[in-house]
Amino acid sequence: MSKFDSPLLLSPVFLPKIWGREKLDPLFKRPASFPRGELIGEVWITADESRFMNGPVAGMTLREASRTFGPELNGENWKEDRFPLLAKYIYTSDWLSVQVHPDDEQAARFNPGERGKCEMWYIVSSGRKGALLSGVKKGVTAAKLEAAFEKGTSRSELNLFHPEDGEAIFMPPGTIHAIGPDLVLFEVEENSDLTYRLDDFGRKGLDGKSRPLHLDKGMAVARLDAPALRDLPVINLKEPWGTRRFVAACGYFALEELTLQKGAAFQGRSGAVEVLSVLAGSGRVETTAGWMGFHTGDTWLIPPKSVEYRLMPRVKSRILKFYVPDVERDFRQYLLRRGVRTSKIERITFA
Repeated sequence: MSKFDSPLLLSPVFLPKIWGREKLDPLFKRPASFPRGELIGEVWITADESRFMNGPVAGMTLREASRTFGPELNGENWKEDRFPLLAKYIYTSDWLSVQVHPDDEQAARFNPGERGKCEMWYIVSSGRKGALLSGVKKGVTAAKLEAAFEKGTSRSELNLFHPEDGEAIFMPPGTIHAIGPDLVLFEVEENSDLTYRLDDFGRKGLDGKSRPLHLDKGMAVARLDAPALRDLPVINLKEPWGTRRFVAACGYFALEELTLQKGAAFQGRSGAVEVLSVLAGSGRVETTAGWMGFHTGDTWLIPPKSVEYRLMPRVKSRILKFYVPDVERDFRQYLLRRGVRTSKIERITFA
């Protein structure tokens, strides 16, 4: 019988991308296994291939453990045998493609067996050239947009903005978007990588060939009226150990940011798994069985039946916490009880 009563450390998976970077500051060190000059664009922290470093699942991949232990690891509220959330860090030196994602119903229709992809971004750092595209400019028709996709000129038809450090952007299915250069961002989403590429600006992929476009499927799921859900209000609550920011939540995921100034006690979430990603800082994870060190870039999975554990920062530490929420209980009602105005709560919670 396994015993999931303590935090579990996961290893990241690094992926090469034509628009990536050589250095992965401030979170990760470049793996020695990558050849010099090869660009890394994505670091998946809850990939199927991520391996556990401790506990009863040490050496197993997240996919293997989820299949084997199911609700014991992922929570009784999650009925599938695949981990509920995909999270990654994205490092850019150039534009990614213009793309769109389907919802669950559309994914089942166009790609049977696949899930849709609702996602959000948290900007870790935005450089001088940092930019994003989200949504179609007012007055641009579907015909004009499709013609621009075919010519590789669609960026001029989409809303461009320059995000700020710490900004959150919610990206529901159907929103046409692109991530630009000079960014480090955190992305959390349904556990799906289903993407319809609409414009790749005529580039070649890592194999030297043009990457395929998916115009028919993409235009079928695109919502030209989708607004850019950015500039969300920052809701910070004071806690005895520091501050707790409620970043955003929907039925698929919730994101919080914890800033730890001193030690804090936590325990597993009833019925659901949580994940902690250390943005900055270091310290100790303490349990009744002993302690382990946490460091910038670490990913800790908190099984639902984890007994009380303590995070003891050695220096001021920032941690992103994400999980599958009950939006009404975990965000709306909780924030109301803490005195946050309804108008602000509604801007960070989504159906």
